[in-house]
Amino acid sequence: MVPEIRLYQASEPMSVWQHTEQATGRTGLDPPFWAFAWAGGQALARYLLDHPDTVTGRHVIDIASGSGLVAIAAIKAGAATVTAYDIDSLAAAAITVNADANGVAVPAMCTDVLSGLPPDGTDLVLVADAFYERDLAGQVLRFAERSQARGAAVLAGDFGRRYLPRARLAPLASYDVPGLGALEDADVKRTTVWTLR
Repeated sequence: MVPEIRLYQASEPMSVWQHTEQATGRTGLDPPFWAFAWAGGQALARYLLDHPDTVTGRHVIDIASGSGLVAIAAIKAGAATVTAYDIDSLAAAAITVNADANGVAVPAMCTDVLSGLPPDGTDLVLVADAFYERDLAGQVLRFAERSQARGAAVLAGDFGRRYLPRARLAPLASYDVPGLGALEDADVKRTTVWTLR
């Protein structure tokens, strides 16, 4: 959905997960969320590139950034700065590699930004595909609300996962995201870009 951006991706989830555990010598690692372009991220990236006025000149953070797709789209669409946050050190490495592949600067922070306030000066918060687990969805929503209270706009990309807080969101655009057969229950997912009400 976003041919303007080059990403290093895995072709199949299980093999990259097993290879990561073997390479690190650790078992029980989280799934390699950073190795794929998920539906919400693709939709949100497409939206930013098609609506650069949404991001131009803004100081942006991308939370649960994964591969960095959304962060890269934001900087390509004209954001003044973009910082990508993820708690997985392998995601931070993937963000750096993918940003380099696209010739853009996206600092990757391996930290839990959700427990605090957005960095000073943040005026746009981006999040995609983070509403798949109850606790995480609650943390993301509370962070989004704190960010909004400090003057930041919030955009989310999600196809309607179980814990998506629909009552707090308004839809902006929807896309049919193809090629997800290896990751989801369907090859094409109708995915929406939302804003926090």
